[in-house]
Amino acid sequence: MVELEANEARLLLNIAMMAIGGNRFQAAETILAALERFRPDDVGLASTRAIMLMSARDFAGAVEYIDRIGLVKHPDSAMLQAFKGMAYLQMERPDKAEEPLRLAADQTADPTAAQLARDLLK
Repeated sequence: MVELEANEARLLLNIAMMAIGGNRFQAAETILAALERFRPDDVGLASTRAIMLMSARDFAGAVEYIDRIGLVKHPDSAMLQAFKGMAYLQMERPDKAEEPLRLAADQTADPTAAQLARDLLK
C-alpha cells in the first residue's frame, strides 16, 4: 500500500486550495477525495473541504459537513468551529454563529482560528 507523508498531504491540500481559489471545485474535490483515501483523519482535509463548500456558496452544506464529519473526527478543532460560525454568518444567522465562534475564540491551541473567530464576533 502506498503511504502519504504529512508534508506530501500538505502539498496536495495547497494544490486543492489553489483549485478552490480558481473556482475549480471539481478539481479540488478530486484531490480531496484522493487524499481522503490515504489520510482520512487529517484535520487539514476537513478544513479544506469546509472552505471549498463555503467558496462554492454552499453554506448550509458546509455546516452540515462540519457537524456530520468534521467535528465528529476532530471535536477540538477551533478552525472548524470558526468556519461553522462563518458559514452561519454568511447565511445571515448570527444567532447560530455565536456559539461556534465563541468556542473557537476561547481556545488557545490554534491562535489563527481563535483570532479569526474573535474578528468575526466583532
